[in-house]
Amino acid sequence: MLRPPDILHSRILIVDDQAVNVLLLERMLLGAGYVSVTSTLQPVEVVALHLQHHYDLILLDLQMPGLDGFQVMEALKTLEPDGYLPVLVVTAQPEQKLRALQAGAKDFVSKPFQLAEVLARVHNMLEVRLLHRQLHQYSAGLASQLRERTADLQESYLETIYTMTRAVENKDVDIGAHGQRISHYCRALAQLLNLPDADVDGIFFASPMHDVGKIGIPDHILTKVGRLTPDEWVIMKRHTTIGSQILGHSKSAYLRLGAEIALSHHECWNGAGYPHGTQGNAIPLAARILNLCDVYDALRSKRPYKPAFDHAKTLEILTHGDGCTQPEHFDPAILAVLQQNQQVFSDIFDTFPA
Repeated sequence: MLRPPDILHSRILIVDDQAVNVLLLERMLLGAGYVSVTSTLQPVEVVALHLQHHYDLILLDLQMPGLDGFQVMEALKTLEPDGYLPVLVVTAQPEQKLRALQAGAKDFVSKPFQLAEVLARVHNMLEVRLLHRQLHQYSAGLASQLRERTADLQESYLETIYTMTRAVENKDVDIGAHGQRISHYCRALAQLLNLPDADVDGIFFASPMHDVGKIGIPDHILTKVGRLTPDEWVIMKRHTTIGSQILGHSKSAYLRLGAEIALSHHECWNGAGYPHGTQGNAIPLAARILNLCDVYDALRSKRPYKPAFDHAKTLEILTHGDGCTQPEHFDPAILAVLQQNQQVFSDIFDTFPA
């Protein structure tokens, strides 16, 4: 709650081209106990003065040569991001009062001055101004707390996702930090594609869940050394639909996106993928991003059926093919971005080694 000393220490600026008016208002305010009252006869100085001192109240005459009060208020608006102009206009023209209020002034004082009216309007305006400032500071504090809480929740959420994906990783000792790398690959690609921040965050949090459906694949198939039989391959491909079923009925936007990615991250740009043979832009963008990141990481990593390849060999396979992986499998725009920013992906792999 505001106390009288709070208001009496408010910073007040008087703006009037008539020295006699300035002197009269100063005497009124100082006599009432206000201790921080300054003035200027030059309206062109107001913006610079307010920028320096951040006045709680500006007593502003409307009729001034060169720059009138309306023009001063327009200039002041650029300094008040919250839209609150702490302006109390001074006018002898009754018809200007409405226009002044419409221009952003919060109240007015009529000439000739009456002591009681001036002090009452100044006090009331300062009370509202300081309460408005307190509310703004309180809201900013709440916003800061909310950001901190959101960051904590996101960190906990991501840790939960990584914990869940480790259930899959524990079935395949060669996967290592695959889930973490996938998060960072996908976020990097999404940023390089200039996706909105919300989409970048979404794919960062959802992408590690792409293989959660492997929890339903028998170990002897998941870790088999050598080629899968046709029947085993049919079973392996089911991890896409299993993952979608696990994640798809959640209220969480991240989990719903995870379900979309889980279902479609093995679809190929040319229609050669699974489970539905979807092609081109019909494949969700997040899944197209994940597809390329997943293949890059798989090529870099040791698997039961292959050794780990270095970055250069991996880029050669992605861009020229090796009989199994072909460049036609990937969205060409996304592949081009990876090629142009390939060091980013090499650095991520090195940060979270297999």
